[in-house]
Amino acid sequence: MSTSRPLRVAVAQVESVLGDVGANIARHLDLIARARTEGAEVLLFPEMSLTGHSAGADALTVALHRDDPAIHALADAAGPMVTAFGLIEESVAAQFHNSTMVVRDGGVAFIHRKINLATYGKLDDHKHFAAGRFVETFPIRDAWRGSVLICNDLWNPALVHLAATHGATLLLAPISSALEAVGAEFDNPGGWDLCVRFFSMVYGLPILISNRVGVEGELSFWGGSGVFDPFGMPLVRLAAEEDLVVADLDYERVRRARFALPTVRDSNLDLIKREVDRLADVIGVPGMFRRD
Repeated sequence: MSTSRPLRVAVAQVESVLGDVGANIARHLDLIARARTEGAEVLLFPEMSLTGHSAGADALTVALHRDDPAIHALADAAGPMVTAFGLIEESVAAQFHNSTMVVRDGGVAFIHRKINLATYGKLDDHKHFAAGRFVETFPIRDAWRGSVLICNDLWNPALVHLAATHGATLLLAPISSALEAVGAEFDNPGGWDLCVRFFSMVYGLPILISNRVGVEGELSFWGGSGVFDPFGMPLVRLAAEEDLVVADLDYERVRRARFALPTVRDSNLDLIKREVDRLADVIGVPGMFRRD
């Protein structure tokens, strides 16, 4: 399997118009065309990029099904480029999800539904969305396999561990992070930089992170989108402007990073399963969290 050709990836940092799916799709189509012109094979947009950050209350009017003509239009425009964008997805049993949809070659290739729904500070995902239930991967090309974790998913280290042990060699991290989202004492830009650099270094896992910019109600979005290599080093970064950046990823660096620090090799899934099963046996008993 040849891995000598670099994987060209792109990250789009956008200001979405709250509730105006049509306007946001038009902007996505412009950036998809630009990324394809620059030779990108993977393109990532922010969390809920088609709807705006606070559109959960309007899910009945802005949600899209995977077969919606708008999704097909984006998939057709993407061509062979793996393109991931955020939306409110209307799924089976009239459930609404905060989802990232991955399209290519005219169709939907993969969907990740946000698992760790953020309900703290000024965030109220649980009020509007059903939680996702799976961490999975999808093929990109050669040895490259992608996985998606949405915003607060990355603040649960177990989910990143699962993505890596499932075989991900590229992590897509669409986020919607505002300066005021958690509280005045919480440094969101600094926290995200620490989080992404830690996971990329520990797992030898290149990470694309895409955040939004602009102001929506009381929230100010700070941007900071970029591409991190498997040693935790930023290759390209954006400040707070709307833009698109491109970088080349070398699979040989993934191999070297994982050989030097073999976290995936040493993940010890048998131990983790045993301990999770043991915890599940006792966690519901008041005052009893361990078995001697």
